[in-house]
Amino acid sequence: MADVARLDDTAVAGRLGRVDELLEQLEADPGPAARAAIETVRALTEIYGEALARVLDHADRRLADRLADDELLGHLLVLHEIHPDATDRRVARAVDVLRPAVRERGGDLELAGIDGGVARVRLTTKGCGSASAGLEEAVREALCAAAPELSGVERVKDPARPPAFVPLDTLTRRVAPAAPAAPAKEPT
Repeated sequence: MADVARLDDTAVAGRLGRVDELLEQLEADPGPAARAAIETVRALTEIYGEALARVLDHADRRLADRLADDELLGHLLVLHEIHPDATDRRVARAVDVLRPAVRERGGDLELAGIDGGVARVRLTTKGCGSASAGLEEAVREALCAAAPELSGVERVKDPARPPAFVPLDTLTRRVAPAAPAAPAKEPT
C-alpha cells in the first residue's frame, strides 16, 4: 500500500465541523442548487454506508470489533445503523472506561440501565456541586459519544443512600432525660 497522508483525530474533527457548517449553509438556501447538493450528500452517505456494511459482512468478529473500537469508524457504523454492538453494550463499555477516572476523583459510576433511549447512571461524587456537575456533564458527553442514538443520559439517585445533610430540627430538638429507674424490691 502506498504511503498516504492520514488525518489525525483533530483533523477529522475539524473536517466534520466544516461539513456541518457547509450543510447548514446549504439547508438555509432554498434554491435548486442547494437541494441538489444536499441530495448528493445523502446519496454519497448511503453509498458509503453500504460499503461499510459490506466490509462488516466480510470481517470476522475480531476485525469487526477493531473497526467498531476506532472512534471515527464506530461513529460511522452507528450513523448507518450497522454497528456490531448493541447500544447497551456500547454504553456499558463506556461506563467501564470512565469508572477508573471517576474513582480517582473519589466517586463511582454505574450503569443503572437504558430505558426508552435514555441511559440512566448512578454517579456518586465528592466535593462541591460545580465539580459534580462538571463530572456529570463529562459522563453525559462520553456516553452520547459511545451511543449517539441515545436521546439522553440521566443521573439516578441511589435510594439506599441517606440524604447528605442533617435536617435543622434534629439539631435543635432536645430529648428529655429519662426518669431514674425505681429501686428493685427485695423478695419477701
